[in-house]
Amino acid sequence: MAREESKALLDAFNKTTACYHHLVLTVGGSADSQNLREELQKTRQRALELAVTTGARLTVALRDKGLTTEERAEFERLWVAFSGCLDLLEADMQRALALGAAFPLHAPRRPLVRTGVAGSCSGVAARALSARSLRHEAERDFDRADLQELEQEVLQVGKMINEMEMKVNVPRWTVQARQTAGAELLSSASAGASSAVSVPERTGPCDLSKALAATVFSAVLLAAVALALCVAKLS
Repeated sequence: MAREESKALLDAFNKTTACYHHLVLTVGGSADSQNLREELQKTRQRALELAVTTGARLTVALRDKGLTTEERAEFERLWVAFSGCLDLLEADMQRALALGAAFPLHAPRRPLVRTGVAGSCSGVAARALSARSLRHEAERDFDRADLQELEQEVLQVGKMINEMEMKVNVPRWTVQARQTAGAELLSSASAGASSAVSVPERTGPCDLSKALAATVFSAVLLAAVALALCVAKLS
């Protein structure tokens, strides 16, 4: 039961980390917006919650002295997969911190043209500009607070990685994979080949006349190419 729960937690953490990775790639691009930054924050917090829960569950399991050899090997594989996902999450959080600081959503802008218009409508325009400035100010506060929170969470993940290495000593190079590298690609390729229409193979003796004709044609083609090269050099 503990192994199945650990697998489910790791699967959820893996998917959340992958989602966060794709969201980080759009920061600073044409799809960047306030909604994206808020979605980044929610996904990051969800990933951190899953990281804490999964790490605690795997730590308790690996420190259990009553595990069999097979169970310990399985939990060690889960531990290596979890630590790899955690490293990727830390790298993406650092990338999001750098991109968020380099591409603020609501940088202060100065008007390029001052019309000097004044009159009875100036009060309405002033109130509209005041409401807009308040909204932008709130959004800027969100950006600053989110970057500060993200900076603290990056340190938290780094501390979590160090504590994991001290609590459980599972060198990655000692863990054996359950299948060879690229097995999934090979299986999918073989499945695609089996689903395709098979071409019947000819098992009978080859046709000597056709083979001779192919040889003569190749010789003639090579002679023509040689002759063309000679003409090109002489000209």
